[in-house]
Amino acid sequence: MSAAPRTLVVRLDSAGDVLLAGPAVRAVAAGSSWTGMLCGPAGAPAARLLPGVDEVLEYDAPWVGLEPPPVSAGAVRRLVEAVAAGRYDRALVLVSYHQSPLPAALLLRLAGVPWIAADSEDYPGALLDLRHRRGEGRHEAKAALDLARAAGFRLPPGDDGRLRVLPPPETARPAEDGPYVVVHPGAAVPARAWTPARAARAVEALHTAGHRVVVTGGPAERALTAHVAGRHGVDLGGRTTGLGDLASVLARAGSVVTGNTGPAHLAAAVGTPVVCLFAPVVPAERWRPYGVPHVLLGDQGAPCALTRARVCPVPGHPCLDGVTDAEVVAAVTALLEGRSGPAVAAGTRGGTA
Repeated sequence: MSAAPRTLVVRLDSAGDVLLAGPAVRAVAAGSSWTGMLCGPAGAPAARLLPGVDEVLEYDAPWVGLEPPPVSAGAVRRLVEAVAAGRYDRALVLVSYHQSPLPAALLLRLAGVPWIAADSEDYPGALLDLRHRRGEGRHEAKAALDLARAAGFRLPPGDDGRLRVLPPPETARPAEDGPYVVVHPGAAVPARAWTPARAARAVEALHTAGHRVVVTGGPAERALTAHVAGRHGVDLGGRTTGLGDLASVLARAGSVVTGNTGPAHLAAAVGTPVVCLFAPVVPAERWRPYGVPHVLLGDQGAPCALTRARVCPVPGHPCLDGVTDAEVVAAVTALLEGRSGPAVAAGTRGGTA
């Protein structure tokens, strides 16, 4: 690259997916004069926390998300106009291994973006200038960095390539001072979280083991967090009104217990070890916590494996609800005592080492 380009990074999925794109975004920003991100409504708040992002564009794509909107010519027109106004020279379309980048690439072409790169298994025709092939089984963060490198972007010297967010605000502190463990029981996809009763038992077990437990959740999860916290946890449900507030709480925690959901990646981005309740509906090798000490718990050989199910198809949700209190307490203890390195310390019920 001669003159530093204006570059747009596209990631239209959830907040967790956007956070996993963070290292690739920093690589792009290091080689660009201006870096924008195009995200969906769920991912845009995370994009605003990423270092290197100068502008965030938002588009609710009808081919993405749990409740996609209908196709709207007006929304497409507004997006094309916004991208064209940004005068972008290059674009990277980031997708997961099972998604196609071509709908987004078509809209970028209509906006006049002259050079577009993406991982694509489908024949792209005239939509891509760089059709990159993703490495087999690559973690989402590494796959995004691979594409950035293939497009000519490198992380700046001294950047270790881990997840990162802007410094979180000094807000949303727990009710008391002192060390604590966070339990985040919610998830946008129910198959990836404990049932509420199981989460409540885990909070009680951690409390009995001597840990102060803080239970987090958004404003819509107040009933869930109140139930899970019960008499044994500090309920912060509804008090973390944005990702910045939640990042502040997670950054001060000794460890975080949560499912394969956005807060797991937010915890990694602030450097906090994670006990990840990983339902095998998607492969752990692609979405496990990245760049921090972590423990995977959950039966990775359960019948629901690789189904991408949103609601557990197996009665009793055994892959996660079958995790014992002893396993949870042992995992938290190992992380707090530094006995689990950046490589996974597996759970005893099918976690992958």
